[in-house]
Amino acid sequence: MPARSFATCSRGPRAWTPRRWRSAAAKWLGIDSETKLRGFGVSSCATCDGFFFKDKEMVVVGGGDTAMEEALFLSRMASKITVVHRRDEFRASQIMAQRVIDHPSIDVRWNSVVEEVVGEGAVEGVRVRDVNTDETDVIPAAAMFVAIGHTPNTDLFTGQVALDEAGYMLTDGTRTSIEGVFACGDVQDTVYRQAITAAGSGCEAAIDAERWLDEAAHGAAAAAATA
Repeated sequence: MPARSFATCSRGPRAWTPRRWRSAAAKWLGIDSETKLRGFGVSSCATCDGFFFKDKEMVVVGGGDTAMEEALFLSRMASKITVVHRRDEFRASQIMAQRVIDHPSIDVRWNSVVEEVVGEGAVEGVRVRDVNTDETDVIPAAAMFVAIGHTPNTDLFTGQVALDEAGYMLTDGTRTSIEGVFACGDVQDTVYRQAITAAGSGCEAAIDAERWLDEAAHGAAAAAATA
């Protein structure tokens, strides 16, 4: 990697000022106990934090493919997984949903929502409410993983760069809809959203940006020579 630094969002051959990498933020349930225990058993990343709760019971909240992936990943290390979903069927693809339903270490609590994360200083359980009966009970758990989606932090670029319906930047490789503007990591990754894949994507965008800058500089020099 060359020693000089540059932005992955640049529109001219002299745009060398580094920019802060803008990521995607996990969606949360929005309850006080969740916020209080975030980092103490409440997480939005199974691959980041699952290992800390090896051989313990865990709860996964959500019904899409992300929640299914989180539950299946955590099932390798947890003593038991409970998936809490507010509807009576998953939104996930059929094959992913069936894998979760058929898994011997995964229980599903249908038509249920999280009312409270129970614990003082660390997660001890998750209080859920049945949306049909209003009955509540506590699921014993050492961790709760919230997997209800992500929001890309791309508001700054609305109306400037092409975005999809969810707000992710549309790219061809790392190139956006605007010449000289490149995107990488979670602002354009709707699938993996991992630090290591974001780092690799950042490297790709950096290489693309440098090549674009070199081509722009070469074109400017050639135009000046023929003027």
